[in-house]
Amino acid sequence: MTSAPVETQAPAIAHSRRWWTLATVALAQLMVVLDATVVNIALPAAQADLGFSDGDRQWVITAYSLAFGSLLLLGGRLSDLWGRKRTFIIGLIGFAAASALAGAAPTFGVLVTGRALQGAFGALLAPTALAVLTTTFTIPKERARAFGVFGAIAGAGGAIGLLLGGFLTEQFNWRWNLYINVFIAAIAIVGAALFVRHVARTGPRPKLDLPGTVLVSAALFLLVYGFSNAETDGWDAPQTWGMLAASGVLLVAFVLWQRRAAHPLLPLPIVLDRNRGAAYISVFIAGAGMFGVFLFVTYYLQTSLGYSPIQTGLAFLPMILMLVLAAQLSTNIFVPRFGPKVMVPIGMLIASAGMVYLTHLDAQSTYAVDVLPPLMILGFGMGSIMPASMQTATFGVERSFAGVASAMVSTSQQVGGSVGTALLNTLAATAATDYIAAHTPPTEAVLADAAIHSYTVAYWWGAGLFALGAVIAATLFRRRSDGPSIAAPRDAQSETVGATGASAVI
Repeated sequence: MTSAPVETQAPAIAHSRRWWTLATVALAQLMVVLDATVVNIALPAAQADLGFSDGDRQWVITAYSLAFGSLLLLGGRLSDLWGRKRTFIIGLIGFAAASALAGAAPTFGVLVTGRALQGAFGALLAPTALAVLTTTFTIPKERARAFGVFGAIAGAGGAIGLLLGGFLTEQFNWRWNLYINVFIAAIAIVGAALFVRHVARTGPRPKLDLPGTVLVSAALFLLVYGFSNAETDGWDAPQTWGMLAASGVLLVAFVLWQRRAAHPLLPLPIVLDRNRGAAYISVFIAGAGMFGVFLFVTYYLQTSLGYSPIQTGLAFLPMILMLVLAAQLSTNIFVPRFGPKVMVPIGMLIASAGMVYLTHLDAQSTYAVDVLPPLMILGFGMGSIMPASMQTATFGVERSFAGVASAMVSTSQQVGGSVGTALLNTLAATAATDYIAAHTPPTEAVLADAAIHSYTVAYWWGAGLFALGAVIAATLFRRRSDGPSIAAPRDAQSETVGATGASAVI
């Protein structure tokens, strides 16, 4: 298939402000990732202030995830068409404005509208940030270091959100969980204006694939909505299965359309490449398992051990530090030496071991002995999975499709989180119900034990999910001798060509 017109190629020697570019992109990525969890801790306070019901409460979370998950591929493609710098700044301004609107919300409806707009601009911002990174760092060692930082933020952002959310809710009020984005975005906008380069486009501008955009956006919307509905109405609800089935039909239609579209939204060779396909699946599984950890460990710390919101956030801090350490070791030492085929499965197995460790928690467990070690193990596992997978997922993609390839990373993580949360939550709820039915009458002690039992079931399933991910990653990733690999680039120039796409005609 003929390559689309590409932007003017960047020189092999990266520009001198590239590390400031990394700092700017990392700040924007942190803002988007932490916003998926920072509001969770503030929900009870927001509910008391605005007076919405328990049934409506989920929409504060769902509105963000629906808009974000369904528009990611469109956002990534727009960054290819409009230019990375322009799209990045538009995304930052829009996200800040939406956050201010949600933070100042006088009613529940305005809050949900602001959260949906946050998701929409986040879908524009997240893939653009990764695409900027992909096209800025082309020298192998520097690229690995940059992706180590970015991958660590992608993996740790949820835990940072819990920490920040607990602090802001206790020290200020729930609205500051949203206002804080305005300050973060303002710094990032200045950084983007100063340090992110504008790369001029040569040749005619390719057109946006409108039919493909409608098909995939509707499919992702129904997919995320279907799994969100499964959390509230159950897997046997007709609405749940109806939305998931409709999503499957639309996804098939999208794939068929991409095979014949003149300007495809997502050229199929991008995802059909073995290494990139394995990377997307690994990010999906890591997202599913990680959101489950945050959900159930948070429940356990607050309901079983009686932690406050800020104590809960601080409890995740060692996990974040371990994740950052593992990310740097992985991308700078282990992945260049062994490749993703070795490191991603090892990370999956380490994360699985951490999940198994969590299964022994009970009402008498202590943080230092029983909670801290598995969290650190999980952090090390995630730090081995995310950077290597994200770097592999964007390696060798033509520059003009870097945005949509990056969007697939964010889509995999977001959909993985939605699927994992819905699946693990349903399994846990079923386990709790069965436990109570087998231990009548349902005294307060029985209910407390049922909750801990439900978390244990979720941890076992999470461990199995990571173990399955290890098998898939070990099977799908190519060996270093089977073709191009981020583990062993031929030289700096070939790496640059591979990263910018001059040698990869889609």
